[in-house]
Amino acid sequence: MSKNLVIVESPAKARTINRYLGKDFQVLASYGHVRDLVPKEGAVDPQNGFAMKYEIIDRNAKHVDAIAKAATKAEALYLATDPDREGEAISWHLLELLKERGVLENKKVYRVVFHEITKRAIEEAIANPRDISMELVNAQQARRALDYLVGFNLSPLLWKKIQTGLSAGRVQSPALRLIVEREIEIENFKPREYWSVLADANAAGQDFSAKLHTLNGERVEQFTITTAEQAAAAEKTLAEAAQGKLRVLKVEKKQRRRFPAPPFTTSTLQQEAARKLGFSAQRTMRIAQQLYEGLRTGDSTEGLITYMRTDSVNLSQEAIAEMRQLIAERFGADKLPPQPQIYRTKSKNAQEAHEAIRPTSIRNEPALVRPHMTEDQYKLYELIWKRSIACQMIHATIDTVSIDLAAGDERHIFRATGSTIADPGFMTVYQEGQDDGKSADGDRILPPMKEGDQVDLKAIRTEQHFTEPPPRYTEASLVRALEEYGIGRPSTYATIISTLLQRNYVTLESRRFRPTDIGRVVNKFLTEHFDQYVDYDFTARLEDELDAISRGEREWIPLMEEFWVPFRTRVEEKSKVSRDEVVQSRELGIDPKTGKTVSVRLGRYGPYVQLGSKDDPEKPRFASLREGQSMETITLEEALPLFDLPRDLGTTPEGEPIQVNIGRFGPYVRYGKNYVSIRDDDPYTITRERALELIRAKQEADANRVIQDFDGKVQVLRGRYGPYITDGTKNARVPKDREPESLTLEECLALLEKAPARRAGSRRRSQS
Repeated sequence: MSKNLVIVESPAKARTINRYLGKDFQVLASYGHVRDLVPKEGAVDPQNGFAMKYEIIDRNAKHVDAIAKAATKAEALYLATDPDREGEAISWHLLELLKERGVLENKKVYRVVFHEITKRAIEEAIANPRDISMELVNAQQARRALDYLVGFNLSPLLWKKIQTGLSAGRVQSPALRLIVEREIEIENFKPREYWSVLADANAAGQDFSAKLHTLNGERVEQFTITTAEQAAAAEKTLAEAAQGKLRVLKVEKKQRRRFPAPPFTTSTLQQEAARKLGFSAQRTMRIAQQLYEGLRTGDSTEGLITYMRTDSVNLSQEAIAEMRQLIAERFGADKLPPQPQIYRTKSKNAQEAHEAIRPTSIRNEPALVRPHMTEDQYKLYELIWKRSIACQMIHATIDTVSIDLAAGDERHIFRATGSTIADPGFMTVYQEGQDDGKSADGDRILPPMKEGDQVDLKAIRTEQHFTEPPPRYTEASLVRALEEYGIGRPSTYATIISTLLQRNYVTLESRRFRPTDIGRVVNKFLTEHFDQYVDYDFTARLEDELDAISRGEREWIPLMEEFWVPFRTRVEEKSKVSRDEVVQSRELGIDPKTGKTVSVRLGRYGPYVQLGSKDDPEKPRFASLREGQSMETITLEEALPLFDLPRDLGTTPEGEPIQVNIGRFGPYVRYGKNYVSIRDDDPYTITRERALELIRAKQEADANRVIQDFDGKVQVLRGRYGPYITDGTKNARVPKDREPESLTLEECLALLEKAPARRAGSRRRSQS
């Protein structure tokens, strides 16, 4: 029997720590959160001090039972969950459950925290325990309660006003607003034309180019030359003035320093992994978790990086000393600054995790540990290792040169610039990535020139340009924007992004976010009717208030009251808004054949176009938008062909009419009363011959599917999950101890009688 029971969150971490502690310790995992709010209305009670009703998470109940059983035999309990407010809350919830079960009588309970899974860090944590921080617990409870109240009040409103299955979130909705507003900015963008004028020249046998800087004594700005005529006139003026030569007016040489980026925080790691490795935020955090919890390297298991949820750029003195020693050994003393590089964290709440993300030992070089890693683990670890070692190296020294060249007199000046890296410094190891994929510094070496030199002018050329709209957000730039606006916290960014994708509010196209039609409608509703709650400043202030709770500077219940009273009032007011006010239509024009109005709208099952109106004598016609079409951009010309469905394709050889259409579950061919889904063909162009092929394939599959047929009223069929019985309205499983071929009609009817009714809408799916 072990005297001491240690609880961590994951089994991988438990296995690693178990090897560091002696036989007097037993390490078990909680497998994450052990309790959560009951998933129904009333789980948070604003009328009773925001009392919260919790229940054990089903999938973790067996782990709680195992912990409780082990606790009865232990003398002391060490709660060693993660060193942040979520980890603190897990420890508190587990402690509450164990108290309820009465297994902690006369036992000592300790909270221990470590930021890296190494033998030294674990032993230090065990030797220096503390009590559970109720400030951190209350901050987590307040955050959970706020998210619950927003979700359980706004989401039903979205179901009624827009479409079922939607959700709104306290931080998810402002993030969606960012993406939608950027898309609107792109759509409204009007490109402006401008021209640049360049000189191709040669000095000392080396070609180079220079850009027009001054024309007729005036500085050339971006929009100084905006037409082809102006560009041609400038070219003529400069050519006549230069007469084939340029004179060097000024040579200016400077030396600048570029300093290394700070070590990684959660946010910067997600951004850099997206830029350099193409990893999503979720993928980055999953791999970082594995590196933190520990990998088997040779005869031992150890955590390879410090805790990966942090907004601190601080490094321990021990880590810095180890890094400086390795830099001197590996890269030379000249790559080591006289004093360590010290980085300061801007966030007031950075004490939640005391260090930046770094290797637990810089001596674990990527090449040494690579044999024990997956490819993804190696890529991320190498990124972290290089950023960490680079942050303690000397700055890079870059020589820059700027040369002014006159065309004739000094009223017309071209400027050539170039740079060379005099000393790469930290860039020997690592350079921070850019959102556009380009390096921050590029070499462009100019030929040697001095004032008064005459250089050959080979040609003057003009280039036409147009301004471009702002780019759509990538994962990296969205994470940076969320951090800049103070929306959410680094540990929540991956969840925010995955939620937006899962809800189909946004799509990722070429690794950039685009809002869907449903995402735009949800955003429009929230920004028009709940503007304060998707306001960037309001969201950021609320996050700051939650942080203040975690620091013990605010009480959580007064904060909840300040939020809840006006929010509930707004929800009650907006519940009276009609659906037509929320889901506005857009007129596209007049159908030339019928003279009826064509409009685009959002229905319960997605966007569609409508021909005619409800006031017309004839019922309006409807058609779903095709993949890639958007409510915001579809034109009349693109909408009219959508009404070509349903298409009649004649009959089958048996005389059954064939029709092609698009239904709730996608395009299909209908023959008689039967359906077959269209997967790889276009319903607007599919031929009768191709439709007959699909029908024959479906008939063959159906024939093989039927095990028994009782006059077409009851059938025993082969299904995706095994044989089953159906009468067209209900399905029943075939008992495991019966052969489906031997079932009688009476047995089938008895089984169908006991079976639950099939869900509405499943008939179309089962037939296709």
